[in-house]
Amino acid sequence: MSRTIEISIPSVEALPAAARQLMGEMGDYTVFAFYGAMGAGKTTFINALCRELGVVSDPTSSPSFAIINEYRSDTTAELIYHFDCYRLENEAEAEDLGMEDYFDCGALCLIEWPERIADLLPDDTVRVDLSVDEADGSRLMRVTFPE
Repeated sequence: MSRTIEISIPSVEALPAAARQLMGEMGDYTVFAFYGAMGAGKTTFINALCRELGVVSDPTSSPSFAIINEYRSDTTAELIYHFDCYRLENEAEAEDLGMEDYFDCGALCLIEWPERIADLLPDDTVRVDLSVDEADGSRLMRVTFPE
């Protein structure tokens, strides 16, 4: 039985509060898969989350070309990995990059376009769905925690 929460993000200014709300729910989960259409705000939210987690001195951005960015929290010294799987042609490319090793290392892993590597995701991956309200541009984040 899974557990789902919803986090409303009415504006860009609300991102830090939404990130803190997710942080309060993260528990021991380490792998978070972010689903949403192009432009839904996956990268923007992950950047806000990293800032709230204490990543200040490392610039955060989409790892579109590098595929994997590594950040370190200035407050806890913990590693955070940010994956953008959009450019991967197949799961074999992800395996060649050692993604499964990252997922098993215990560090926080934040994955964009996880549908490209669906069979490689651990069973305890948290699913994060971002959707956009076209009328006002607000976002709704639906977070499903496996049990």
